[in-house]
Amino acid sequence: MRYINFDGEPTISPDELFMKEALKEANLALAEDEIPIGAVVVCKGKIIGRGHNLTERLNDVSAHAEMQALTAAANFIGGKYLQDCTLYVTLEPCVMCAGASYWFQLSRIVFGAYDAKRGFGRLNQKITHPKTVITGGIQENECAELVRNFFKGKRG
Repeated sequence: MRYINFDGEPTISPDELFMKEALKEANLALAEDEIPIGAVVVCKGKIIGRGHNLTERLNDVSAHAEMQALTAAANFIGGKYLQDCTLYVTLEPCVMCAGASYWFQLSRIVFGAYDAKRGFGRLNQKITHPKTVITGGIQENECAELVRNFFKGKRG
């Protein structure tokens, strides 16, 4: 969806704006030779948590971008629930991260590219919080291309 500013010029939607921030995080991961996935948590129009994949650096398979951003957001607000917050992530969350979002009680999850192999959407059961609204496909091509090119480079 495109918005028009007061000067009649097209501008981007808030979802696109914050996905661009998640893409910045994904590029940080890429610079560290991590799988380029990035995430931000937004509350009331403000980014309160950022993260990118750190699984290689930390030697921790749970150090996904979403987990980094959610933990940072919870630390920022000083509480464990993120009920009025949105998670923006460049790739559809895996089952682990979607399950974590349940416990954080996120209002929304917005992701870029779909992940047919490891994304939580391939399950027939809902593992996110019942009140969490899911939106996928925001800047999908840019998000997917980043991951695709990363693995293409690894294969030779």
